[in-house]
Amino acid sequence: MDDMQELLEDFLVESFELIEQIDHDLVELESNPDDLELLNRIFRVAHTVKGSSSFLNFDTLTKLTHHMEDVLNKARHGELKITADVMDVVLKSVDMMKGLLVSIRDNGNDSSSGIDISQICPQLTAISEGQSPTSATPAPEPAPATAPAAADIPPSAIPEDIDPNTLSEDQINAEIERLLKVRKAEDEARRAAKASGAAAAPATAPAAVPDKPDAADKPAAAAKPAGDGANAPAKASANASDQTIRVEVGRLDYLMNLVGELVLSKNRLLTIYNDVEERYDGEQFLEELNQVVSSLSLVTTDVQLAVMKTRMQPVAKVFNKFPRVVRDIGRDLNKQIDLIISGEETELDKSIVEEIGDPLTHIIRNSCDHGIEDPATRKAAGKPEKGTIELKAYNEGNHIVIEIIDDGKGIDAEAIRIKAVERGLISENEADTMSNKEIYSIIFRPGFSMAAKVTNISGRGVGMDVVKTNVEKLHGVIDIDSEIGKGTTLKLKIPLTLAIIQSLLVGTQEEIYAIPLANVNETVRVSVDNIYTIEGKNVLRLRDEVLSLVRLSDLFGVKQVLESGDQTYVVVISVAETKLGIIVDNLIGQEEIVIKSLGSYLANIDGIAGGTIRGDGRVTLIVDVGVIMDMAKEVKVDIKSSMSAEATQKAKESPADYKVLVVDDSKMDRTIISKALAPTGITLIEATNGLEALNIIKSNEHAFDAVLIDIEMPKMDGYTLAGEIRKYSKYRNLPLIAVTSRTSKSDRLRGVEVGMTEYITKPYSAEYLENVVRKNIKLP
Repeated sequence: MDDMQELLEDFLVESFELIEQIDHDLVELESNPDDLELLNRIFRVAHTVKGSSSFLNFDTLTKLTHHMEDVLNKARHGELKITADVMDVVLKSVDMMKGLLVSIRDNGNDSSSGIDISQICPQLTAISEGQSPTSATPAPEPAPATAPAAADIPPSAIPEDIDPNTLSEDQINAEIERLLKVRKAEDEARRAAKASGAAAAPATAPAAVPDKPDAADKPAAAAKPAGDGANAPAKASANASDQTIRVEVGRLDYLMNLVGELVLSKNRLLTIYNDVEERYDGEQFLEELNQVVSSLSLVTTDVQLAVMKTRMQPVAKVFNKFPRVVRDIGRDLNKQIDLIISGEETELDKSIVEEIGDPLTHIIRNSCDHGIEDPATRKAAGKPEKGTIELKAYNEGNHIVIEIIDDGKGIDAEAIRIKAVERGLISENEADTMSNKEIYSIIFRPGFSMAAKVTNISGRGVGMDVVKTNVEKLHGVIDIDSEIGKGTTLKLKIPLTLAIIQSLLVGTQEEIYAIPLANVNETVRVSVDNIYTIEGKNVLRLRDEVLSLVRLSDLFGVKQVLESGDQTYVVVISVAETKLGIIVDNLIGQEEIVIKSLGSYLANIDGIAGGTIRGDGRVTLIVDVGVIMDMAKEVKVDIKSSMSAEATQKAKESPADYKVLVVDDSKMDRTIISKALAPTGITLIEATNGLEALNIIKSNEHAFDAVLIDIEMPKMDGYTLAGEIRKYSKYRNLPLIAVTSRTSKSDRLRGVEVGMTEYITKPYSAEYLENVVRKNIKLP
């Protein structure tokens, strides 16, 4: 009974949350009846409530939600238009769902709710059949059930003074049967009274009820003579309870948030320490500071692990409900199914444990319905009549892997391919080129189902769609492997926690993004000449495989201010067996990051899973690897052609094609430089300070061959300007020539550190400046 009670509580919590959301969605749907995503979401809610209620034998709620499903299913397939009249009926049915759930919460069943669905169900049926809801004829109401007389209930056959522990199994079963009849009589009397309007009738419930308290009191009385020996277990229980305390989840969430902030502060401190170490290399205090920073880093990591451990729960909390699920489905389908569970002690963060229940339920139901064959078919195929489903969990690095393995008929990739082409989900050319793995992924699309008919268990094409949506919400991946006649394996790989992860920081143009390290296979540096275009797609041959390529800047629409040179970085990412190469401008490094929500306003940005604050205090967006896999298919940019076009633009035919940027706040100095370089015939562009020069460079309007930089300038000095320019891979080899009156050794050394190519001190001769510029820009 404890397991059933826990299952019932989970059902009520989930259902009330779903019903609360469906109210909002239905009102929005009335304003936007063509919103397919909204329709799919509402349909999934009704489907989930119906499926769960059918498992728990709440027949009234199951019947109501099944009729609602029919209407919503027609609407999302475009066969039914949502009108005001239709919405009135649907909202009324939602109100009834709420009432039935309240009855289940208060009474443990939906039969004593007093809610009559005999009129609403024909109306929903009429709507789904394309008729007006007002044309439906309600079924005639049955006559109110008459409560059984007290004499109809047999008295207890057990003497009051007998020890219950001495009763036989038959006597116990007989007494349970009698008490169930008493309870049924009470329920029927209550319903009859409510139907007739007699408020006092429930008080005149069957006369046999007084026997009930006596029977209930006997076990308590029988327990009293247990003697002093009964105190020992009580003391042991008390001692055990002293070792544990109950803590509100809200407090743990708050503590986890504080740990996240502590990790951010640790990263910030490490960044500051690295800067200090470079500036004060060799100073005595650095050793002490290093010890303090290292100790703080270790303690922070230990605190983080300890807090995460307090939030961990075994997956048994989810797994334990599936034996009943498999048993009930097996009976409904006349199949013999054995469920084998292992690894249920594996622990996950509480928030993830609460979220994986729904995806696993759909997978188990699909395995029972579509995977396991009926006994006759299995026997004919030489298999045992009883099918087997394995549900196991185990740790793999910072992830937990959950596998659902059945020994059923397997997935017929060819059948999926044919049906997908028939429904227009893919073209025939795409079907011919897709691998079995890619074909299997079609079953995750909304509305796709291979079921021959619609039943309470499957056939509406929502189960696997829900699985994919929920797993991606957890930043997890799902993989399918199947063999016809042998069975199917579904593997879910989910992070242990959603709060703190390891990431790879990459730069594209002027933006920095974080890619979850769990999805990164490797990073390589390749020549642009090794990138090819095949059927409009950019690919790279990496060892023995052909890898699809896409620029990160193209995925997120980052302005192409700066381009990479002849070499480029490729980050190879993967989701299950699918790989993709992401071209980035530079690799910044690995960092532990705390995932932060972007808030409701920025919550639905495609390809972005959240944000984080880096060690330097800047905000960095976190890439959603699963989503960008799909986004990459829509990018049609020819990477090699665009780079080649840029290279063509760089070809110099005359001295005027060479451009040099002159940065000096003095008008006289700029004039002197212009006259000195006039004989070369090159094009000069002027800027009055470092900030103006940086903006000119970033505008990408000119392809500069060199930059002449004064050191002392307002807004941004020459050293800072040089450092900013060197941050971009395109300008790592761009000649930066300092032209300054600062002649000390320390000034020259600092110029070298920030990336100056030449250091010219004033005064200088015009011939010397001309020769230096000619040499650096390679002017013939």
